[in-house]
Formats: sequence, C-alpha cells, structure tokens
Amino acid sequence: MDMVTRMVSERPVVIFSRSSCSMCHTVKSLLLEFGVNSSIYELDEIPKGREIEQALLRLGRNPIIPAVFIGGEFVGGATEIISLHLQRSLQPMLKNAGALWV
Repeated sequence: MDMVTRMVSERPVVIFSRSSCSMCHTVKSLLLEFGVNSSIYELDEIPKGREIEQALLRLGRNPIIPAVFIGGEFVGGATEIISLHLQRSLQPMLKNAGALWV
C-alpha cells in the first residue's frame, strides 16, 4: 500500500484503471471533459500492476477498478464519481484538490 500512497500523493487526481474497462473509460472521459489532467495508471500495462491491484483490494472495493483518488484521498469508483458529478459535488472537490482552475 506504500507504493499506492506515494503514487496518489504526487498528483491531484490519480486513476487506477485497465485499458479494456468501459467504466474506467467513462470516468477518464468525464474528468477529461472537466479539463482535469489525471495521472492514469493502466494496471494491465505497467510492470507493478498486479502488486498495485492487490493493494487496492485492501480498500475493500469490488470491482477494484476504476479506483479514483482526489487530493490524495480515495474517492471511489465509477459509481461514486458519477454520483458526485450528478450531485454537483465533483467539480468543487476537484477545485479544492488543485485539479481545476476554473
């Protein structure tokens, strides 16, 4: 989990994803529409992807991905991100994390 903690502390928005995951694509597209430059780690394409996936499992999520961190804090997956967007809470959260300047 130390590796994940270090990775999410480096950028305002970090997404752990898989390149073939449609919900991951949805979350990445939504954040991109806001103009967020997320750090995206495709777990199926990076050398320590399986290790990271095991660490994310400890968060108790099912499915594991997408796993979205905003401001270094675990926010959730696609359901949580879309819900925050519909509640109009996502944009202020992104702004507070320094991911948006608008």
